[in-house]
Amino acid sequence: MTKSKTAVKAGGNTIPKREVLITPPKLQTAEFLIVGTAPYVQQAFSQKAREQIKGTQEAGSQSRSKRKREAKDFQECYEQSKHHSREGWIGIPAGAFRAAMISACRLVGFKMTLAKLSVYIEADGFDRIDGTPLVRITGEPHYSEHPVRIKDTVDLRARPMWDSGWSAKVRVTFDLEQFSLQDVGNLMMRVGRQVGIGEGRPDSRNSAGMGWGLFDISSDEAVAAKAA
Repeated sequence: MTKSKTAVKAGGNTIPKREVLITPPKLQTAEFLIVGTAPYVQQAFSQKAREQIKGTQEAGSQSRSKRKREAKDFQECYEQSKHHSREGWIGIPAGAFRAAMISACRLVGFKMTLAKLSVYIEADGFDRIDGTPLVRITGEPHYSEHPVRIKDTVDLRARPMWDSGWSAKVRVTFDLEQFSLQDVGNLMMRVGRQVGIGEGRPDSRNSAGMGWGLFDISSDEAVAAKAA
């Protein structure tokens, strides 16, 4: 929005001088050290599944008549469920934290549409297959196997699970005209205790979750902020 102030002449024409009312964004970055208080489970979309879908679509109508059910390699499914970065470490999709923060705004009556424009997660790296931005996770995963319901069918999924105690440093860039540093800290706290991240989180769209993906903000490095 602009407002006329005075008129100036340019090339013989009178042009209204306008006062600028739109301010530049005031961004700040806060770093949170989070520690898992519940297991974290992830399910990356595997390269094998991508290739199968692509093959089916390329085959067209012929794919149905030639469709074969291959034996399921659970160990391979487990490995391909991990989000490996281009450097080799495993990470949590950065978008999981952003989506969780936006969702947590419902608890405090803040407009989710504004939150979408006001909080961003800084990536530590990118998925080596599809480029998904990742936040590096500290801790060792182990093999886990759980039944999952997809519509009216039940499937058995092999996925990596990190037991309680996993950790990560999450860098949140936010708009100071929408949130204060304390607002962002409290929002992250609600994410960790009420929303969760990953598979089986309390805020799961398809179920009430398994209570996974919850965390606390470490007290010794709760908020380390710097100008972006």
